[in-house]
Amino acid sequence: MAVNMRMVSALFRQTLCVRRLVVSQHCRSFNSQYSEETKEMLDTFIRVDHAGELGADRIYAGQMAVLGNTSVGPVIQEMWDQEKDHLKKFEELIPEYRVRPTFFLPFWNVAGFALGAGSALLGKEAAMACTVAVEEVIGEHYDSQIRALFKDDPEKHKALLETIKQFRDDELEHLDTGLKHDAEEAPMYAALSNIIKIGCKGAIWIAEKV
Repeated sequence: MAVNMRMVSALFRQTLCVRRLVVSQHCRSFNSQYSEETKEMLDTFIRVDHAGELGADRIYAGQMAVLGNTSVGPVIQEMWDQEKDHLKKFEELIPEYRVRPTFFLPFWNVAGFALGAGSALLGKEAAMACTVAVEEVIGEHYDSQIRALFKDDPEKHKALLETIKQFRDDELEHLDTGLKHDAEEAPMYAALSNIIKIGCKGAIWIAEKV
């Protein structure tokens, strides 16, 4: 038994060494693909997009909690399902690109749900106004990332570009859906929209930093 245990222990240590070597080689290979400036850009993009998609997921969760059983429930659910797919993808990209998520994820979780539920409590028009404001900011944000990735190296960033372009198109589709469902008829639409946009831009700035 003692001999067998020593063999098991030796095999375990050998397995760990091999795993560390593979991870180390993968890290060196990944880092060699990009300059420090490009790696910093990718870190920022993926960290912010991950936080943004989490926030969007929570916003729709909050809206569904209030309006799920109303006539706009299926519309909100459809948009929410797409946001779930977006979030899942960025949760895959976080470890793939070895990006540290923002420290404010717990806050976005709560704040997103509160914004979604709060806007929905004002009525379906206000909920759609929230969607329009959020998706307009996210659409513009994705556009700026697409331009930056094309400028850096469109071939090297091909997969990420395809992902971001698809998500950008989804967000703009959500914006159009909000407008079709009477977003502009929300009480104090302009003021509500501007407040939400300022909040979204502030959240992006914070996620870029931490």
